[in-house]
Amino acid sequence: MNTNFFRGRLLPLLLVLVIFLVWKLRQDHQKGKWISLVGETMGTTYNIKYNHDKGSNYQVSIDSLLKVFNQSLSTYIPDSEISQFNRDSIFYFESPFFPKVLQRARQIHQQTQGTFNPAVMPLVNAWGFGPQQNQLPDSAEVDSILQLTDFRSIVFDDTRVTKLNHNSQLDFSAIAKGYGVDIVADFLRNRGITHLFVEIGGEVVAQGKNDQQQIWTVGINAPHPSSDLESIQVVIRLDDRALATSGNYRNFYIKNGKKYVHTINPETGYPIEQSLLSASVFADDCITADAIATAFMVMGLDRAKKFLEDNPKLEAYLIYSQGNGKLLTFFTEGMKEYIVQ
Repeated sequence: MNTNFFRGRLLPLLLVLVIFLVWKLRQDHQKGKWISLVGETMGTTYNIKYNHDKGSNYQVSIDSLLKVFNQSLSTYIPDSEISQFNRDSIFYFESPFFPKVLQRARQIHQQTQGTFNPAVMPLVNAWGFGPQQNQLPDSAEVDSILQLTDFRSIVFDDTRVTKLNHNSQLDFSAIAKGYGVDIVADFLRNRGITHLFVEIGGEVVAQGKNDQQQIWTVGINAPHPSSDLESIQVVIRLDDRALATSGNYRNFYIKNGKKYVHTINPETGYPIEQSLLSASVFADDCITADAIATAFMVMGLDRAKKFLEDNPKLEAYLIYSQGNGKLLTFFTEGMKEYIVQ
């Protein structure tokens, strides 16, 4: 038997088969229509892209979903569920969002040893970063307010949430955007969508491939107060993961020559003073990434590094100041293959 003859015939056939399979995959990927949606929610904007086999536009449904979501968790809506609870001592849940965010917040609060703390709301207000505009409490007031910020005093089950101190309040601004991203992404997945990108205020979930059949890429902003949103520190491939970034380089004020940033340390009651300027966390869901990124800003660089060592499923990209104005970066080992530039 002339094996060279068959090998000579077989190899071109295999090549043709491979080319056909690649073409078929591309055709399947392009069968659907790419939909791009932009809008406003949670005091910021959203950007959503997805591929749907029938080209269905879900913007009306997504806007309705986010409206209900905000009505549950926004402290800026006077009659929202969380606002009602903050005024009263007991609240019976009206939507599924409030109990679910409480459950996840409790887990992350314990995991981060209290550096993520949704009960910090009275301190956020006192320092002028909440709906109530007050600023610069004295040390006696800070000590008094700290008595209200024990998240363990917030008790809940499947039907209601109760606070042991009537003056305690909750603030989910450090977790709500990430949770909202997950809610929208799940809405799309439940409609059979596998290629999607959901971004709300910089928090992201990406799945599948983009319209160029490439892994989605996202940029992490340079942490300078004067930098615009187009000023990118690094570009990252986001391969079926969630990303959230927390930083103190935009939301701050200066009074009597001193800078006060919006992240309040729930351990001390004061705005943080850390060399860590920006924490970007990559996780399986955005609610986790959002809360952990905030916790890292409270922890500071060294404690954040230790937390990452103890939680290897998380990845992170941290930007910090050397003290002389020079910016340095730290990123986990697993990030290396996803950094584009």
